[in-house]
Amino acid sequence: MTAGGGMFGGVALAEPFRLSVTRYRLTPRRWPDGMTLRIAVIADLHACDPWMSLARIEQIVARTNAIAPDMVLLLGDFVASSRIAKMSRLVPHDTWAAALARLEAPLGVHAVLGNHDWWEDIAVQDRRAGPTPAGDALQRAGLKVYENEAVRLMAGDHPFWLAGLGDQWAFWPLPENYEAFRRRGKIDYEGVHDLAGTLAKVTDDAPLILMAHEPDIFATLTDRVSLTVSGHTHGGQVNLAGFTPIVPSRYGSRYVYGHIVEGGRDLIVSGGLGVSGLPIRFGRPPEIVVIELG
Repeated sequence: MTAGGGMFGGVALAEPFRLSVTRYRLTPRRWPDGMTLRIAVIADLHACDPWMSLARIEQIVARTNAIAPDMVLLLGDFVASSRIAKMSRLVPHDTWAAALARLEAPLGVHAVLGNHDWWEDIAVQDRRAGPTPAGDALQRAGLKVYENEAVRLMAGDHPFWLAGLGDQWAFWPLPENYEAFRRRGKIDYEGVHDLAGTLAKVTDDAPLILMAHEPDIFATLTDRVSLTVSGHTHGGQVNLAGFTPIVPSRYGSRYVYGHIVEGGRDLIVSGGLGVSGLPIRFGRPPEIVVIELG
């Protein structure tokens, strides 16, 4: 390996253990005057030792609590990917869930599941339905898990809606379809998401914040959704001067990372905290995201 290659490898292997806080401040379209909200976002933990040990999760929880958010959003992929799981020691579900239950926010801690939370259990894949071990662990810890649900909350005197979309990549293709899926090389998973059903539960015109693990749904949204928050992409996990060679999205790098505005609609995609595929990061350190609205 060349000296340059060695430097890249060392940084890429060390970066997963960093922890940064990335802040965004925005006023979405149709946001009421005088309404402010501080949101902390935790995405893509992929709990496993050494890259996301219990001690590291506890550090993330403490750092998040120190930010004093009004609300914490957990955007899924709590469990390690299958490849990373083979290289590590898994953190038991009830252990990482209990750590997350120590998050503090007056408007609560709210969660959606990610694709790896669905993929980890072959029984879930076989029956093409939940519940999932990760979702059960979160609920045992007292945390609210959303699947195509919405709740009306108050920020001071101002009402708003928080909705959580079911995962868009919940199930691998059925065996009879897998060979065609492989040949096409196309992302073609079956989801449990129901956008129309979720939005139907929003019964007035108060602002709406949507949690969606995968950001791809943003392409289909109308401006009824004030803000969409997502994870899943890890910001590419490897970022080479703006080039992200692998992005798990139908849209390539269109929704890979950061604050994205399309048609006046706002999306924030977290770079996430853990690792998937390989235990490396480069140019995209793990991050807690803080969003200041209003």
